[in-house]
Amino acid sequence: MELRKITFNNMDELAALTVHEEQREFVAPNMTSLAEAYVAVSSGGQAHPFGLYEGERPVGFVMFGYDSLNDPDEPAIAKGNYCLWRFMIDWKHQGRGLGKLALQACLDLLKTRPWGPAESVWLSYEPENQAARALYHKFGFEENGQMCGEEIVAARKL
Repeated sequence: MELRKITFNNMDELAALTVHEEQREFVAPNMTSLAEAYVAVSSGGQAHPFGLYEGERPVGFVMFGYDSLNDPDEPAIAKGNYCLWRFMIDWKHQGRGLGKLALQACLDLLKTRPWGPAESVWLSYEPENQAARALYHKFGFEENGQMCGEEIVAARKL
């Protein structure tokens, strides 16, 4: 599993990736994520979107944040830490273990502290998204009692 930066050459194919219909209430479209990345960066924050590739084939999308965006809904853990802001595997590639490979690749990258020092990585998920919760728990994420808007926050040490 490889993380590749978003470029003009791969943006459209990554924007076209989507999850199963029943998962769409849990995951923003990738083009929305790219727009949010633009707004975050143009406002002085950090957003780092990547395509997830299996060989030459795009199979998913991930976006990281770093530090606070000064969003009133963000949890206290955002300050000085990494966020796994978006994470998705295209519906055509689900069920093959790629989510686990991709999440491990994401954690391996964050352990290098590519955008600054941090102790933890956090993420948030809809309370109804039990499949995401189970995956995140397998990788050591634990709920910390904080919320991000209406979403549950889970974190783990890097």
